[in-house]
Order: sequence, then structure tokens, then C-alpha cells
Amino acid sequence: MGLARCVVCAVSGGVDSSVAALLLKRRGYNVTGVFMKNWDSLDESGVCTSDKDCEDAYKVCQTLDIPFHQVSFVKEYWHEVFTNLVKEYQKGRTPNPDIMCNKNIKFNYFYKYAMDTLGADAMATGHYARTSQEDEEVFHQMYSPSTKLFRDRFEIRNPVRLHQGADLFKDQTFFLSQISQEALRHTIFPLAGLTKDFVRKIAAEAGLHNVLKKKESMGICFIGERNFEKFILEYIEPKPGNFVSIEDGSIKGTHKGWFTLTLGQRARIGGQKDPWFVVDKDIVTGDVMVAPTTNHPALFRDTIKTDRFNWITTEPPRELIQAKMMQCNFRFIHQMPLVKCTVTLNMDGTVWISLSEPVRALTPGQFAVLYKGDECLGSGKILLLGPSQFTLQRGRERLSAAAQLKEPSHKPVS
Repeated sequence: MGLARCVVCAVSGGVDSSVAALLLKRRGYNVTGVFMKNWDSLDESGVCTSDKDCEDAYKVCQTLDIPFHQVSFVKEYWHEVFTNLVKEYQKGRTPNPDIMCNKNIKFNYFYKYAMDTLGADAMATGHYARTSQEDEEVFHQMYSPSTKLFRDRFEIRNPVRLHQGADLFKDQTFFLSQISQEALRHTIFPLAGLTKDFVRKIAAEAGLHNVLKKKESMGICFIGERNFEKFILEYIEPKPGNFVSIEDGSIKGTHKGWFTLTLGQRARIGGQKDPWFVVDKDIVTGDVMVAPTTNHPALFRDTIKTDRFNWITTEPPRELIQAKMMQCNFRFIHQMPLVKCTVTLNMDGTVWISLSEPVRALTPGQFAVLYKGDECLGSGKILLLGPSQFTLQRGRERLSAAAQLKEPSHKPVS
């Protein structure tokens, strides 16, 4: 068993996971492909492609001559990802289901299924990322017999670190920033050193044409691309409210519910000649505050607070523990340019993040992901926002006006 080096590879029916399985087999691993079903298309009226994806994944495993399994986590996805998503929208936040799906499903339930049920030594996915364990001896060289169990490779004491993949445009460490150290320790990313173009080239040369023709998945994790407003209104009762101008408090129109909108997006307001953009939400009154330009100062902030931060290595960096502050880089949207920041660690494990420059549309519910060099340190859910540039500007104007009123008058004495 130790010489077999069994790896369970998550196969989604897409080109990335298909090539990941192919590369594992070429390296001498005993590979099993497993397709996860996490969304039951019979439960709602939208279109779901899971059956077609499962068929494509099965064909890939046939072509590669590896065993194929299908496992359902529909109940787990509903309770631990989708229900949370709905609750977050009701609280006025904008959740990130892809990050939560990786944390709770792929690198929790699927990881345990691979290790405990299928008896794997490790699991693998088609993510563009790498770990500090992907060394020459273990992965990049062809397999040679050893008396050591392959699983021993993962029983090291030093924490495993998560690093960006070679293809920085496709890098997916952002979406992996909440996974556990235990799961990461037992995970292989075969695409770590490859670009997307090269992955497609490998797939073409291997005859995996059924997955090459498919479009990239861009919708909600495992749910797919949909009209978001129509979709979310199937699960949350409409709660109409007003669009209110942030500048003068005038009502500009109405909406079906604050949960159908997120900060920074264009507000579809009937009868308005010029575009308006969402800058804030009040779930008590139901008002959604809007501004007349896409780069309005009400959209820009430079301070946020997260919930208890998830450090990939389980412990905060030594620099942060010793000094309580640390310089690093920040993003809250995949592929957005990294922004320099200062992180302050609180006693309860939450962090304050001060950005070197104001960032547009920082959004509660999204994840603040931190990087040091090419290492992804982890992430925390954004709970609080500092004041916007518009609020600060208004405050300065009021202080200036108040100061002028207090200035003594210099009337001539009669």
C-alpha cells in the first residue's frame, strides 16, 4: 500500500482538473477521479449543468483509464454554504460562496472522504496554486520504490505554506485562503508550475477534447451562472425600499430588497438619465444609498476590520505576534492588484487592516486576503468598514465651518 501512492483527484468535468489527473498518472501515482455533486438541480427552477459535468468527468477518467467515483455533498453544501450565503445577504453583506465552498466542502468533506473512505494518501485538485511541500524529491521526479510510506511525506512538523501558482493571472490562492492546515498538508496541486495556455495544450495533445470545448465556470460555486436578482428572490422574500442620494437625501427610485444589491454596482433606477451607484445599505430602514458617479468618494475607504483571521499556518506570523503590527499586501477581489497595508492584531484574533490608499467598494461579507511576497497568509471576513472619503470630507468641512463660527469678531469700538 505504501508503494502505491494513492491520490484522489477531484474531477469537475473541466480542463484544469482533467489535466491535474493526467499529470498525476504520468508521475506514477495510483489515481482515482471523484466527481462532487453539491447542488441538486431538482430543488429549484434554474438550469444546472452538474449532470453534463459528471458525464464529462467520467469520460476523462475512462480516457485516462483510472477509477471513477461520484459523491454527493448536496445536504452539506445546503447547510454549510448556501444557507450561510442567504443569511449573509439578509444581514446586508455580500458573501463569497467560492471561498466557503473550498473551506467547508472540498477541503473538509471531500478531503475526509478521500482519506477515510477511499483510503488515499493525499488528495489533489486542479487549482492554480502551490505549497511549500511541492519539492523536487517528492513530486517533480518520476516515482521510484521506497520503503517509506508515501503518507509519511505529509506528517512533517513544520507548517505547510500556501504560495501563488506560476500563472499569476489564474492564481487561485485567493479562493483557498480559508482552508485548514491539515487539509493543505495532504493536498497536491499538479498545476502549480503551469500556465493556463500550457494546460490547454496538454489536454489537446492527450485527446481530452470534450473538456477543451467547455467555457470557464464564472457563476456561484456549483450553482452556475444565473440572473442573480431572480435567483436570490427565490429564497428571500422581496423587501422593497428606496434608493436614496448620499449627497442630498432625495429619493431616486425603488428596489426589491437590499440583498439584491452590492456596494459599487450600478443601480438600475428607472427614469434616471445618468447612472447611479450603490455606496451603502441600511437594513433597518431598507434604504440603499446611491451616488451619481462610479468613482464617488463615498465608495472609497482605507480601513476595515475582519472576524477572527484564518492563518494558513494556524498561527499569525512571528512579526505580527511580536510587534502587534505587520506590513504586507491585501486584496478582497480575485485578481485585483495587491495593495500595501498595515495589519494590527487584536486580542480576540480579529485584525484591523489599514490600506496605503483608499480602495473602491470594500464590502462587508467579502474576505480580506493577505499576502507576503508570493505567500498567501490567509484571510478574514470583512465585518466593519472605516469611514468613506466622502464622510471624512464632510467632517472636515463641518469642522472648518465650526472653527470659522468660533473666531472672534473684530468690530471697531465706538
